[in-house]
Amino acid sequence: MTTEPAPHAAARPGPVGGARREAVHEQAVGGFGTVRVLPVRPAKDIDLIHAWVTEDRARFWGMAEADRRRVLEIYEHLDSLTTHHAYLVHRDDEPVALLQTYEPAADRVSEVYDVEPGDIGVHLLIGPATGAARPGFTGALLPALMAYVLADPERRRIVAEPDAHNEKAIARLRRTGFVLGPEVVLPEIVLPEVHVPEKRARLCFLNRGAADSA
Repeated sequence: MTTEPAPHAAARPGPVGGARREAVHEQAVGGFGTVRVLPVRPAKDIDLIHAWVTEDRARFWGMAEADRRRVLEIYEHLDSLTTHHAYLVHRDDEPVALLQTYEPAADRVSEVYDVEPGDIGVHLLIGPATGAARPGFTGALLPALMAYVLADPERRRIVAEPDAHNEKAIARLRRTGFVLGPEVVLPEIVLPEVHVPEKRARLCFLNRGAADSA
């Protein structure tokens, strides 16, 4: 996880083929707004995603040097999988975060911890502030996202693996109720569609009961 990449004016949500994109989750959060979770459409969303993931503040996302075409290839590859999913999160009509979920058993993280039934992995990139500072913004957004991630009753635990040097993300996870696990080294992945470098990460876990009380 990482936070606050730079703004990009070209990425306001809008009609797709004359219709509003259907959300997989929508939740009104008192005093905050309506949180909507929308599946990423790589060709439509590439300008926004590329701007966010290549900003210096998103360096822990691992795409700082990627050009637009490479980022598009990565998200087209994700879009082809049944085990990994990417979403743009909107607050009312503003894109505010990039959420990715994955089945740990189908991911490299399975090589560094014992996956349990009901585990669901997440990555979260918080987008830019587009105006005044937003105190409490992430704290208001996260419960709505956790509600979506755990909407399936078969899911019992959220697994996160932020970069071990990303102290801000790790502190936020702890405040949200995550329990810190060990530091691990996630192995390099080299595929025709995508190259994922080795990463030193900190495993973090949130059980369903703790999420419900957060």
